Amino acid sequence: MDLYLLGKVPWEDSQLIYHAMAELGREGLILLSPASPYVCIGFHQDAEHEVDLDFCRTNGIPVFRRDVGGGAVYLDGGQLFFQLVLPRGDARIPASKEAFYRKFLSPVVDVYRRLGIPAEYKPINDVIAGGRKISGSGVGEVGGCVVFVGNLIVDFNYGMMTRILKVPDEKFRDKVHKTLTENLSTIRRELGEERAAQWTEERLNALMIEAFGELVGPFQPKTPDDALRAKMDELGSVMLADAWLIQRRRPGAERNVKIRSGVHVVQKVHKCRGGLIRADFEVSDGRLAGVSISGDFFCYPAKKIQHLEAELEGRIVHEVREAIEAFYADNALETPGVGVGDWLAVFGG
Repeated sequence: MDLYLLGKVPWEDSQLIYHAMAELGREGLILLSPASPYVCIGFHQDAEHEVDLDFCRTNGIPVFRRDVGGGAVYLDGGQLFFQLVLPRGDARIPASKEAFYRKFLSPVVDVYRRLGIPAEYKPINDVIAGGRKISGSGVGEVGGCVVFVGNLIVDFNYGMMTRILKVPDEKFRDKVHKTLTENLSTIRRELGEERAAQWTEERLNALMIEAFGELVGPFQPKTPDDALRAKMDELGSVMLADAWLIQRRRPGAERNVKIRSGVHVVQKVHKCRGGLIRADFEVSDGRLAGVSISGDFFCYPAKKIQHLEAELEGRIVHEVREAIEAFYADNALETPGVGVGDWLAVFGG
């Protein structure tokens, strides 16, 4: 298999090269890191809904839509990317996506463990250490190939990741920042500054080459040739244009920010006969946390809404209906025009 060990590259090349490889039908492993920061959104996302484009433009942060799914992420030189391109139908590709992730994330788990970080695979596409995500990844079909992209997270700018997102209000942004910090880790965070500094980009990439080589076979070092560069330029003329980035996806009245597999920060807005309900909350491994309810509905007595928040805290999502029905049965409260079904529309029970 061809190996492109490219080091630091222009940010746009860090995305265009694997798209070009896939369009040309070439298999290979690419290891690189962007020379400058940018934001990358998933193929199905609405850029104007997910990202604060004005902030990014003002601060010179490019935004790129990849041809692979997933969410918006802030990328910079603190992350080392791996990009594996395989032909569709390749015998090494498992039938299911979970089996694919389990197989092809095993080299990443192995590398972290060799650093002394007790990493493990968490379905469907996370690598975690101490309960915190420490590698992001995604798989998609581009051209005639399957592409698998991900990273080793040496360091991460939590503040900038939180700032580039389009959020409904600063309270929600604070919640995202807190949840992100609690649920995303880095090599520096796990090892400490001194130990992490020993693992240079060159040493980490050497470990990645060894680990992936055990899975896919020996590598042949390559550099981008004229045909690959020409395809990158061709794709760049489309994928770096505003027309590609700004594709409206009709977002609903909801913000759902994935922190890691099983952990989301959510804001839902529901209009019912009794008024508008807005709720901010986390869903952590199927349980509600940090529940905050607001809106222009009426509740008598008013403070019972705070009791409802407490009642929902820690609840398994599929038990929400039972909890709300019991709350109404056990409490003398009135919520004119707001019924159990409206709360379920917000909390998904």
